[in-house]
Amino acid sequence: MHTYREAWRSRGWVAWLIALVLTTFYLTLYFSEAFTPLATALGLRNKWYLYGALYTVCMIGGGAYYLRHHGSSRYHRVRIAVNVTVQVTLAWSLPFAMSVFGGKEYYFSYLWPLKIEYLYPSTLTSLPVYMAAYGVVASFVLLPVLTLRYGKRWYCSWICGCGALANTLGDPWRHLGDKSEASWTLEKWTIHTVLALALITTALVGWNWAWGPSVPALSAFVFEVQKAYGFVVGAILSGIVGVAVYPILGARVWCRYFCPMAAMLGLIQKLGRFRISVKEDMCISCGNCTAYCEMGIDVRAYAQKNQSFTRASCVGCGMCAHVCPRGVLKLENKGAASARLRILQ
Repeated sequence: MHTYREAWRSRGWVAWLIALVLTTFYLTLYFSEAFTPLATALGLRNKWYLYGALYTVCMIGGGAYYLRHHGSSRYHRVRIAVNVTVQVTLAWSLPFAMSVFGGKEYYFSYLWPLKIEYLYPSTLTSLPVYMAAYGVVASFVLLPVLTLRYGKRWYCSWICGCGALANTLGDPWRHLGDKSEASWTLEKWTIHTVLALALITTALVGWNWAWGPSVPALSAFVFEVQKAYGFVVGAILSGIVGVAVYPILGARVWCRYFCPMAAMLGLIQKLGRFRISVKEDMCISCGNCTAYCEMGIDVRAYAQKNQSFTRASCVGCGMCAHVCPRGVLKLENKGAASARLRILQ
Protein backbone atom coordinates (compact mmCIF):
# COMPACT_ATOMS: atom_id res chain seq x y z
CA MET A 1 0.00 0.00 0.00
CA HIS A 2 2.99 2.32 0.22
CA THR A 3 2.50 2.85 -3.53
CA TYR A 4 -0.43 5.13 -2.78
CA ARG A 5 1.02 6.72 0.33
CA GLU A 6 4.22 8.14 -1.09
CA ALA A 7 3.73 11.70 -2.35
CA TRP A 8 6.01 11.27 -5.34
CA ARG A 9 4.03 8.23 -6.52
CA SER A 10 0.47 9.34 -5.78
CA ARG A 11 0.19 12.77 -7.41
CA GLY A 12 1.34 14.58 -4.30
CA TRP A 13 3.26 17.83 -4.36
CA VAL A 14 6.56 16.00 -4.96
CA ALA A 15 5.09 14.37 -8.07
CA TRP A 16 3.97 17.75 -9.42
CA LEU A 17 7.42 19.18 -8.72
CA ILE A 18 9.07 16.32 -10.64
CA ALA A 19 6.67 16.89 -13.53
CA LEU A 20 7.50 20.60 -13.54
CA VAL A 21 11.24 19.89 -13.60
CA LEU A 22 10.84 17.41 -16.47
CA THR A 23 8.66 19.85 -18.42
CA THR A 24 11.21 22.62 -17.96
CA PHE A 25 13.97 20.30 -19.12
CA TYR A 26 12.14 19.35 -22.31
CA LEU A 27 11.15 22.93 -23.11
CA THR A 28 14.76 23.98 -22.68
CA LEU A 29 16.00 21.06 -24.77
CA TYR A 30 13.63 21.60 -27.68
CA PHE A 31 13.40 25.35 -27.84
CA SER A 32 16.83 26.63 -26.82
CA GLU A 33 20.52 25.86 -27.18
CA ALA A 34 21.23 25.96 -23.45
CA PHE A 35 22.55 22.39 -23.47
CA THR A 36 24.79 22.85 -26.50
CA PRO A 37 27.83 24.20 -24.58
CA LEU A 38 27.68 21.24 -22.19
CA ALA A 39 27.44 18.81 -25.09
CA THR A 40 30.43 20.46 -26.76
CA ALA A 41 32.45 20.37 -23.53
CA LEU A 42 31.79 16.64 -23.27
CA GLY A 43 32.96 16.08 -26.83
CA LEU A 44 29.51 15.32 -28.16
CA ARG A 45 28.37 16.38 -31.59
CA ASN A 46 25.26 18.27 -30.45
CA LYS A 47 22.68 18.50 -27.68
CA TRP A 48 20.79 15.46 -28.98
CA TYR A 49 23.72 13.17 -28.25
CA LEU A 50 23.77 14.60 -24.74
CA TYR A 51 20.06 13.87 -24.46
CA GLY A 52 20.69 10.32 -25.69
CA ALA A 53 23.34 9.84 -23.02
CA LEU A 54 21.01 11.12 -20.28
CA TYR A 55 18.20 8.96 -21.66
CA THR A 56 20.44 5.89 -21.46
CA VAL A 57 21.59 6.66 -17.90
CA CYS A 58 17.99 7.16 -16.77
CA MET A 59 16.99 3.86 -18.34
CA ILE A 60 19.81 2.00 -16.62
CA GLY A 61 18.92 3.54 -13.25
CA GLY A 62 15.22 2.91 -13.82
CA GLY A 63 15.99 -0.67 -14.82
CA ALA A 64 17.79 -1.25 -11.54
CA TYR A 65 14.77 0.17 -9.67
CA TYR A 66 12.42 -2.07 -11.62
CA LEU A 67 14.41 -5.24 -11.02
CA ARG A 68 14.67 -4.46 -7.32
CA HIS A 69 10.87 -4.64 -7.14
CA HIS A 70 10.01 -7.19 -9.84
CA GLY A 71 13.23 -9.09 -10.47
CA SER A 72 11.81 -12.31 -9.03
CA SER A 73 10.28 -12.94 -12.45
CA ARG A 74 12.58 -14.35 -15.16
CA TYR A 75 10.37 -12.75 -17.83
CA HIS A 76 10.96 -9.31 -16.37
CA ARG A 77 14.67 -9.84 -15.84
CA VAL A 78 15.15 -10.79 -19.48
CA ARG A 79 12.83 -8.06 -20.74
CA ILE A 80 14.56 -5.26 -18.87
CA ALA A 81 17.98 -6.60 -19.86
CA VAL A 82 16.90 -6.45 -23.53
CA ASN A 83 15.50 -2.92 -23.04
CA VAL A 84 18.77 -1.63 -21.67
CA THR A 85 20.94 -3.54 -24.15
CA VAL A 86 19.01 -2.22 -27.15
CA GLN A 87 19.22 1.32 -25.83
CA VAL A 88 22.94 1.16 -25.09
CA THR A 89 23.84 -0.45 -28.42
CA LEU A 90 21.32 0.33 -31.19
CA ALA A 91 19.96 3.62 -29.85
CA TRP A 92 23.15 5.19 -28.45
CA SER A 93 26.55 3.59 -29.09
CA LEU A 94 26.04 2.57 -32.73
CA PRO A 95 24.62 5.91 -33.97
CA PHE A 96 27.34 7.74 -32.02
CA ALA A 97 30.07 5.58 -33.55
CA MET A 98 28.61 6.03 -37.03
CA SER A 99 28.76 9.80 -36.67
CA VAL A 100 32.30 9.70 -35.23
CA PHE A 101 33.55 7.80 -38.27
CA GLY A 102 31.92 10.23 -40.66
CA GLY A 103 28.82 8.22 -41.52
CA LYS A 104 25.17 9.09 -41.25
CA GLU A 105 23.79 8.00 -37.91
CA TYR A 106 20.87 5.59 -38.00
CA TYR A 107 18.73 4.32 -35.14
CA PHE A 108 18.03 0.69 -36.02
CA SER A 109 15.58 0.20 -33.15
CA TYR A 110 13.24 2.93 -34.42
CA LEU A 111 11.06 2.29 -37.45
CA TRP A 112 8.25 3.94 -39.40
CA PRO A 113 5.73 5.25 -38.38
CA LEU A 114 7.36 5.96 -35.01
CA LYS A 115 10.36 7.43 -36.82
CA ILE A 116 8.27 8.88 -39.61
CA GLU A 117 11.15 10.50 -41.51
CA TYR A 118 12.72 7.08 -42.15
CA LEU A 119 10.21 6.57 -44.96
CA TYR A 120 10.56 10.01 -46.49
CA PRO A 121 12.07 9.74 -50.01
CA SER A 122 14.67 12.38 -49.17
CA THR A 123 15.83 10.23 -46.23
CA LEU A 124 15.81 6.96 -48.16
CA THR A 125 17.84 8.39 -51.02
CA SER A 126 20.42 9.85 -48.64
CA LEU A 127 21.06 6.55 -46.86
CA PRO A 128 23.28 3.64 -47.90
CA VAL A 129 21.25 1.01 -49.74
CA TYR A 130 21.37 -1.49 -46.87
CA MET A 131 19.98 1.07 -44.39
CA ALA A 132 17.19 2.14 -46.71
CA ALA A 133 16.32 -1.50 -47.43
CA TYR A 134 16.37 -2.33 -43.72
CA GLY A 135 13.99 0.52 -42.90
CA VAL A 136 11.46 -0.54 -45.55
CA VAL A 137 11.65 -4.30 -44.94
CA ALA A 138 11.59 -3.96 -41.15
CA SER A 139 8.57 -1.62 -41.24
CA PHE A 140 6.44 -3.56 -43.74
CA VAL A 141 7.58 -7.18 -43.31
CA LEU A 142 9.31 -7.72 -39.98
CA LEU A 143 6.91 -5.64 -37.88
CA PRO A 144 3.63 -7.25 -39.04
CA VAL A 145 5.01 -10.80 -39.11
CA LEU A 146 6.42 -10.65 -35.58
CA THR A 147 3.33 -8.87 -34.27
CA LEU A 148 1.01 -11.52 -35.69
CA ARG A 149 3.10 -14.16 -33.94
CA TYR A 150 4.01 -12.50 -30.63
CA GLY A 151 1.72 -9.49 -30.33
CA LYS A 152 2.95 -5.92 -30.09
CA ARG A 153 4.87 -6.73 -26.92
CA TRP A 154 7.97 -7.81 -28.88
CA TYR A 155 8.41 -4.19 -29.95
CA CYS A 156 6.51 -2.00 -27.47
CA SER A 157 7.80 -3.76 -24.35
CA TRP A 158 11.13 -5.17 -25.53
CA ILE A 159 12.67 -3.00 -28.27
CA CYS A 160 11.16 0.50 -28.50
CA GLY A 161 13.09 3.17 -26.62
CA CYS A 162 9.92 5.05 -25.67
CA GLY A 163 8.42 1.93 -24.13
CA ALA A 164 11.72 0.99 -22.51
CA LEU A 165 11.92 4.33 -20.71
CA ALA A 166 8.34 3.83 -19.50
CA ASN A 167 9.24 0.30 -18.37
CA THR A 168 12.19 1.49 -16.32
CA LEU A 169 12.19 5.16 -15.32
CA GLY A 170 8.39 5.28 -15.46
CA ASP A 171 7.72 2.15 -13.41
CA PRO A 172 7.06 3.99 -10.09
CA TRP A 173 4.02 5.64 -11.73
CA ARG A 174 2.60 2.73 -13.75
CA HIS A 175 -0.48 2.52 -11.49
CA LEU A 176 -1.61 6.07 -12.35
CA GLY A 177 -3.01 5.19 -15.77
CA ASP A 178 -6.72 6.02 -15.98
CA LYS A 179 -8.84 2.82 -16.02
CA SER A 180 -12.18 4.43 -16.91
CA GLU A 181 -14.32 3.72 -19.98
CA ALA A 182 -14.03 7.39 -20.92
CA SER A 183 -10.24 7.13 -21.11
CA TRP A 184 -10.56 3.99 -23.24
CA THR A 185 -12.84 5.83 -25.66
CA LEU A 186 -10.47 8.80 -25.75
CA GLU A 187 -7.41 6.67 -26.47
CA LYS A 188 -9.12 4.94 -29.41
CA TRP A 189 -9.85 8.30 -31.00
CA THR A 190 -6.54 10.00 -30.31
CA ILE A 191 -4.12 7.19 -31.15
CA HIS A 192 -5.83 6.31 -34.42
CA THR A 193 -6.04 9.98 -35.35
CA VAL A 194 -2.26 10.31 -34.96
CA LEU A 195 -1.76 7.14 -37.03
CA ALA A 196 -3.95 8.63 -39.77
CA LEU A 197 -1.94 11.85 -39.64
CA ALA A 198 1.29 9.85 -39.95
CA LEU A 199 -0.05 8.05 -43.02
CA ILE A 200 -1.28 11.28 -44.61
CA THR A 201 1.94 13.15 -43.86
CA THR A 202 4.09 10.35 -45.29
CA ALA A 203 1.95 10.17 -48.43
CA LEU A 204 2.05 13.95 -48.92
CA VAL A 205 5.83 14.07 -48.47
CA GLY A 206 6.22 11.27 -51.01
CA TRP A 207 3.95 13.07 -53.46
CA ASN A 208 5.83 16.32 -52.95
CA TRP A 209 9.17 14.63 -53.62
CA ALA A 210 7.88 13.22 -56.90
CA TRP A 211 5.72 16.05 -58.23
CA GLY A 212 6.03 18.97 -55.82
CA PRO A 213 8.40 21.11 -57.91
CA SER A 214 5.74 21.45 -60.59
CA VAL A 215 3.19 22.81 -58.08
CA PRO A 216 5.05 25.29 -55.82
CA ALA A 217 2.01 26.29 -53.77
CA LEU A 218 1.17 22.72 -52.85
CA SER A 219 4.82 21.99 -52.20
CA ALA A 220 4.93 24.80 -49.66
CA PHE A 221 1.77 23.42 -48.02
CA VAL A 222 3.28 19.94 -47.70
CA PHE A 223 6.39 21.41 -46.13
CA GLU A 224 4.25 23.13 -43.49
CA VAL A 225 2.36 19.88 -42.82
CA GLN A 226 5.64 18.01 -42.41
CA LYS A 227 6.98 20.65 -40.05
CA ALA A 228 3.75 20.75 -38.02
CA TYR A 229 3.73 16.97 -37.59
CA GLY A 230 7.34 16.99 -36.42
CA PHE A 231 6.63 19.77 -33.93
CA VAL A 232 3.33 18.52 -32.48
CA VAL A 233 3.86 14.76 -32.55
CA GLY A 234 7.64 14.50 -32.51
CA ALA A 235 8.33 17.17 -29.90
CA ILE A 236 5.23 18.05 -27.87
CA LEU A 237 3.43 14.70 -27.62
CA SER A 238 6.33 12.24 -27.56
CA GLY A 239 8.68 14.37 -25.48
CA ILE A 240 7.02 16.93 -23.29
CA VAL A 241 3.68 15.17 -22.83
CA GLY A 242 5.03 11.65 -23.25
CA VAL A 243 7.65 11.82 -20.50
CA ALA A 244 7.15 14.91 -18.37
CA VAL A 245 3.72 13.78 -17.13
CA TYR A 246 4.90 10.38 -15.86
CA PRO A 247 4.35 11.42 -12.22
CA ILE A 248 0.82 12.70 -12.91
CA LEU A 249 -0.80 10.54 -15.60
CA GLY A 250 1.36 7.42 -15.60
CA ALA A 251 4.24 6.18 -17.70
CA ARG A 252 2.49 5.17 -20.91
CA VAL A 253 0.66 8.36 -21.90
CA TRP A 254 2.51 8.57 -25.24
CA CYS A 255 2.20 4.86 -25.96
CA ARG A 256 -1.46 4.74 -24.98
CA TYR A 257 -2.88 7.91 -26.52
CA PHE A 258 -0.58 9.13 -29.29
CA CYS A 259 2.02 6.68 -30.63
CA PRO A 260 1.27 5.80 -34.30
CA MET A 261 3.42 2.68 -34.04
CA ALA A 262 1.39 1.43 -31.06
CA ALA A 263 -1.81 2.09 -33.00
CA MET A 264 -0.64 0.19 -36.06
CA LEU A 265 0.72 -2.76 -34.09
CA GLY A 266 -2.43 -2.85 -31.98
CA LEU A 267 -4.59 -3.33 -35.06
CA ILE A 268 -2.33 -6.16 -36.22
CA GLN A 269 -2.25 -7.70 -32.74
CA LYS A 270 -6.03 -8.14 -32.79
CA LEU A 271 -5.62 -10.45 -35.80
CA GLY A 272 -2.72 -12.42 -34.36
CA ARG A 273 -1.98 -15.14 -31.82
CA PHE A 274 -1.25 -13.12 -28.69
CA ARG A 275 -3.74 -13.09 -25.82
CA ILE A 276 -3.98 -12.99 -22.06
CA SER A 277 -5.58 -16.22 -20.89
CA VAL A 278 -7.67 -16.49 -17.74
CA LYS A 279 -8.01 -19.58 -15.54
CA GLU A 280 -11.67 -20.18 -14.90
CA ASP A 281 -13.22 -19.47 -11.50
CA MET A 282 -9.89 -18.57 -9.90
CA CYS A 283 -10.10 -14.76 -9.64
CA ILE A 284 -10.58 -13.40 -6.12
CA SER A 285 -11.15 -9.82 -7.34
CA CYS A 286 -8.17 -8.37 -5.47
CA GLY A 287 -7.68 -5.83 -8.28
CA ASN A 288 -3.87 -6.01 -8.42
CA CYS A 289 -3.91 -6.70 -12.16
CA THR A 290 -6.01 -3.65 -12.96
CA ALA A 291 -4.20 -1.38 -10.52
CA TYR A 292 -0.79 -2.09 -12.04
CA CYS A 293 -1.79 -2.16 -15.70
CA GLU A 294 0.17 0.70 -17.22
CA MET A 295 -2.16 0.82 -20.24
CA GLY A 296 -5.29 1.42 -18.17
CA ILE A 297 -6.95 -1.91 -18.98
CA ASP A 298 -9.47 -3.22 -16.45
CA VAL A 299 -7.98 -6.71 -16.44
CA ARG A 300 -9.98 -7.75 -13.39
CA ALA A 301 -13.24 -7.33 -15.29
CA TYR A 302 -12.14 -9.98 -17.79
CA ALA A 303 -10.83 -12.31 -15.08
CA GLN A 304 -14.09 -12.07 -13.16
CA LYS A 305 -15.97 -13.13 -16.32
CA ASN A 306 -13.51 -15.95 -17.09
CA GLN A 307 -12.74 -14.27 -20.40
CA SER A 308 -9.38 -14.66 -22.08
CA PHE A 309 -8.84 -11.57 -24.20
CA THR A 310 -6.82 -9.52 -26.63
CA ARG A 311 -6.77 -5.73 -26.35
CA ALA A 312 -5.18 -3.58 -29.03
CA SER A 313 -3.60 -1.36 -26.38
CA CYS A 314 -2.00 -4.20 -24.38
CA VAL A 315 1.81 -4.06 -24.63
CA GLY A 316 2.33 -7.46 -23.02
CA CYS A 317 4.42 -6.18 -20.14
CA GLY A 318 3.26 -9.15 -18.08
CA MET A 319 2.73 -7.16 -14.91
CA CYS A 320 -0.88 -8.32 -14.51
CA ALA A 321 0.29 -11.95 -14.40
CA HIS A 322 3.23 -11.04 -12.16
CA VAL A 323 1.15 -9.39 -9.41
CA CYS A 324 -1.73 -11.90 -9.47
CA PRO A 325 -1.58 -13.83 -6.16
CA ARG A 326 -3.30 -16.90 -7.63
CA GLY A 327 -1.67 -17.22 -11.04
CA VAL A 328 -4.95 -16.56 -12.83
CA LEU A 329 -3.43 -14.72 -15.80
CA LYS A 330 -0.95 -15.85 -18.42
CA LEU A 331 0.51 -14.28 -21.57
CA GLU A 332 0.10 -16.71 -24.45
CA ASN A 333 0.62 -17.03 -28.18
CA LYS A 334 -2.05 -19.44 -29.40
CA GLY A 335 -2.65 -20.60 -32.94
CA ALA A 336 -6.41 -20.86 -32.53
CA ALA A 337 -8.63 -18.75 -30.32
CA SER A 338 -10.63 -20.52 -27.64
CA ALA A 339 -14.39 -20.27 -27.45
CA ARG A 340 -14.12 -17.71 -24.69
CA LEU A 341 -11.59 -15.47 -26.46
CA ARG A 342 -12.96 -11.97 -26.96
CA ILE A 343 -11.29 -9.77 -29.55
CA LEU A 344 -11.94 -6.24 -28.33
CA GLN A 345 -11.13 -2.80 -29.65
